[in-house]
Amino acid sequence: MAGTGRLRPEATDRSFGTTPLTTARTTRPEGLRAPGDRRPPAIQAADLSFAYRDAKTPRPAVADITLTVASGEFLALVGANGTGKSTLLRLIAGLLKPDAGTVTIDGRPVDGPDPRVGLVFQEPRLLPWRSTVDNVAFPLELAGWSRPRRRARAREMMKLVGLRGVDDLRPHQLSGGLRQRAGLARALALEPAVLLLDEPFSALDALTRERLNVRLQSIWHETGTSVVLVTHAISEAIFLADRVVVIAGRPGHLAAEVPIGLPRPRSLDHLDAADVSRAAALIREHLADDEEEGVA
Repeated sequence: MAGTGRLRPEATDRSFGTTPLTTARTTRPEGLRAPGDRRPPAIQAADLSFAYRDAKTPRPAVADITLTVASGEFLALVGANGTGKSTLLRLIAGLLKPDAGTVTIDGRPVDGPDPRVGLVFQEPRLLPWRSTVDNVAFPLELAGWSRPRRRARAREMMKLVGLRGVDDLRPHQLSGGLRQRAGLARALALEPAVLLLDEPFSALDALTRERLNVRLQSIWHETGTSVVLVTHAISEAIFLADRVVVIAGRPGHLAAEVPIGLPRPRSLDHLDAADVSRAAALIREHLADDEEEGVA
């Protein structure tokens, strides 16, 4: 079927030019660029600045942000409320136009809503009158896919995210966790080069959230999609990401970067490792600096 050619990425090494926090058995995740690979980064944001304008008064959200996400990388953004994390995702997705700076995806400029990007919000925003399978298939319908083809693709994505036996159910008949899985499946339907996640599991109970984090890691491994996750949960960021970037200040700027070198695939037991405690301490240190400056 068309649109499924990116499954099972080629295994490559990654090189960020920094020494990550590692355990004794660090293994490299699949899909990241090998040294000497000349492919463009999945995401390149250069000198991004943006201000909201309420009653003609600019309200700066992000300032002079430069960020590179390698092909196949999983990046997490953490920071206090109001530091521009969600704004940065919307700039990458082309939903907002920067006041200054540029965004490219796979080397091509972003100048509006971009089909190469899948975006998942805190709320899945499913259409209440549609069945689960038709919600997942909605982007394919907009793209002109035939009904049999888009429903087959939707079911393939539902299987990937662990949705079974709910094809004909409406959103109100699903639990919060199942609705979020449906939203994730919908975002993956058109096989995006980049997946942007804006606190997608924040409203869920802790047990459901842990299960979905494990599932998300598996999806990332299978698809090779480059992922940027916004989260307030430090343990979630460390469990999922190759790098954690701290956004601080108002307007938001990049305050710190903490590479994570835990082995993959990861299990929840890895959260008890000493390296996780060290990484969490570094992240909290930078978040604390932001609070001392009166930002949080």
